[in-house]
Amino acid sequence: MQKLCRSVWTLGQRTSLGNGIGRGRGIACLAALSETNQILQKTCRDFANAELAPHARRHDREELFPAEQVRRLGEMGLMSVIIKEEYGGAGLDYQAYAIGMEEVARGDAAVSIVMGVNNLYAGALQQHGTEPQKQQFLVPYTQGEHIAFYALSEPGNGSDAGAASTTAKLKGDGNGDYLLNGTKAWISNSKEASGGLIFATIDKSLKHKGITAFLTDKNVPGLGVAKKESKMGMRATSTCQLTLDDVAVPQSQVLGTPGGGFRIAMESLDSGRIGIAAQATGIAQAALELCTDYAEKRVAFGQRLSRLQMIQQKIADMALRVEASRLLTWRAAWLKDNGHVITKEAAMAKLHASETATYCAHQCIQILGGMGYTTDLPAELYYRNARVTEIYEGTSEIQRIVIANCILNSISN
Repeated sequence: MQKLCRSVWTLGQRTSLGNGIGRGRGIACLAALSETNQILQKTCRDFANAELAPHARRHDREELFPAEQVRRLGEMGLMSVIIKEEYGGAGLDYQAYAIGMEEVARGDAAVSIVMGVNNLYAGALQQHGTEPQKQQFLVPYTQGEHIAFYALSEPGNGSDAGAASTTAKLKGDGNGDYLLNGTKAWISNSKEASGGLIFATIDKSLKHKGITAFLTDKNVPGLGVAKKESKMGMRATSTCQLTLDDVAVPQSQVLGTPGGGFRIAMESLDSGRIGIAAQATGIAQAALELCTDYAEKRVAFGQRLSRLQMIQQKIADMALRVEASRLLTWRAAWLKDNGHVITKEAAMAKLHASETATYCAHQCIQILGGMGYTTDLPAELYYRNARVTEIYEGTSEIQRIVIANCILNSISN
C-alpha cells in the first residue's frame, strides 16, 4: 500500500487528469469502493493516461515488449497486488486487483496481460508454496524486475486442461529429479520471463489426477522457447511454445503435492478469470470513451453525432454492458476475498465482460465510421485486443458450460 501512496503523489505531480472518474464511468460505482481502492483506481487511471495509452499503438505496431511500463507496474505493486507485503507484494485483495487490471487494460491491454499472468503465478505460489519455494520463486517476481510464465495449455488440449501430454518421470530409484518432456503452447510472457509454473502429468492413466505443477527457472538445460507467435492483437506481448527435453526439476520444486496440479490450475483459473473480466471491461471502457468523445465533436447532418438517436442508442447499450461487466467482476472479486467458491461467478464475469469488450469495440468502430477502420485512432486496436478475451482462460463456450453445470449441480444437491 505504501508503494501505491507514493505513486499517487508522483503521478499527481506529473499529470492533471481530473478526479479519475472518467467519461462514461458512474460516480456511484466508484463511491462504493473503500478509500484504499479509490486511491488505487485514481493512481492506476492516471498512470494509464500518462504512461500506457500514449505508447500502446507504437508498441503494438512494432511488437515491442513494454519493459519500462512493466518496471513501473512493479514499483507500484501491481505485479503482485494480492501478495503479502512480507514477500514484496502490495498486500491488497482481489477487488483491488480487478480495479488495477481494468485501468491498466484501459490504457494498454497488452501490458495488462503481463500484469495478469504474473499475478496468476504469484497467487498460486502464495497459496500452495512452501516457505523455501516462496523465497526462491515468489519474492524475485513481485517487483517487476522478473516476470513469470504460466504453462498449462498444450497444442492438443487448449480447453481440456486434464488431458496434458507433457510428462514428468522420476529419475532412477525415485529419489532423484523429475524429467519433464513435451510441448506447451500459447504461453504468455514466455520470451521475457525468468521462470514460471509448468503443468505435467506423472501418470497419464490417472488423467487429471496425475497433473502436477512444477516451479522452474527458464534458463535450465532442455527448456527451449520457440518462435514468437504472430497474433491478431496483444502484439506487444510474447506468446510462444515451450519445448521440454529432459528438463530436470527437483522434487522440492513441486508446487503442492504430486497429482495436485489440476486442483491448483482450476483454482487459479477461477481467480484468473477475475483478471480477464477486468481486462475486458477496461478495453470496453476505453472504446466507450473514445466513441463518445468522437460523437461529441463530429458534425454530420448539421448536428453533432451525439444528438442522433441511433448513436445515442449505441452509446446507451455500450454503457449498460460496461457497467454490468464491472459489477459482475467486482462481485466475483468480493466473493473471492470473503472466502467463497467463485467458479460460477468468475465464469459469468469473464463471459459477460469479454463479449462486452468485443461488442463495444465493434460499436466504437461503427460510430467512428471510416476513422474507426484506420490506425489513426485506437478503435481497431481495441477490437483486435478484445477478441482474445473470449478465447484464453476458457472460451465463451466453455464459460457457458461451467455456468450451466454449476447451476444444475446446485439444483440436484
